[in-house]
This record gives sequence, C-alpha cells and structure tokens, in this order.
Amino acid sequence: MAIEDVQQLLSEQLGKNSGTEVFTGAVTGKDFYAVYFPVESAVSAITASGVTNATALQTTLPAGTTLLMGIQAMTLTSGIAIGYKE
Repeated sequence: MAIEDVQQLLSEQLGKNSGTEVFTGAVTGKDFYAVYFPVESAVSAITASGVTNATALQTTLPAGTTLLMGIQAMTLTSGIAIGYKE
C-alpha cells in the first residue's frame, strides 16, 4: 500500500482511528501511547510503563514535544496536552 497524502501518513504513524483526548489538568486511568504538547507545558506528575525515574519528566516541556511511552496518568500545572490511545 502506498502512502497517498500527509493525512494518511499521520494516521499510520499515530494509529488508525485512534482516540485522542485533550487535557489541561489531571488525567488518570488512561492508556496513552503518545502525548503531544502543542504549547509549552509544565508536568507536575506522571505515571508511565517502564519508567523508573518519573521525576525526571516532571518539568516544563517546550512546545512541540511528544512523549512516546505508555502513560497511565499525568498532571499538568500549565499548558495543553493531547493524549493518543488506540
């Protein structure tokens, strides 16, 4: 199958028919495989699969950052995040 346009390429990269959730505060009980920050955002808490030092991710992330990992919970003190799940 050939990729015909940019939208199809993005759909393939981010999972076909994926669910998305936009949030500005706390989310729990999630199963995100990626979280994108379109604006500068401050993360104050995060729970992610296989991450042993989550405090390293409790920081201000610049606009355009994408975390590619299994995230179950996250709290933002400022900014916006878009979580992607199947």
